[in-house]
Amino acid sequence: MSIPRRTSALVAVAALCGAAALAIPAAGNAASTPTVTLKNIAFSPKTVKIKKGGSVKWVWKDGSIPHNVTFKKMHSKTQTSGSYTVKFKTKGSFSYRCTIHPGMVAKVVVS
Repeated sequence: MSIPRRTSALVAVAALCGAAALAIPAAGNAASTPTVTLKNIAFSPKTVKIKKGGSVKWVWKDGSIPHNVTFKKMHSKTQTSGSYTVKFKTKGSFSYRCTIHPGMVAKVVVS
């Protein structure tokens, strides 16, 4: 069985530069905005960790099932598609939920 060209190239680069060469982000860079997906009546991932001043983006991908992102003092509109982004200016642990689906809970941890 032959190794695909792309894999061969990555293995060659890793051999020349060390194993760290394979630690390439799938998309964007470490400073990019983390995304939480609303799908299968759940937030994924359930916990997002960011630095103070960073943002989190929520993206609706649950078909025609409506959801919202509700914190103590702020919330998105209830919707079936689209996105919602929040910038966190203070450190702490911020729990949120979908008010339509009681078990749909998650949190943002800001350091």
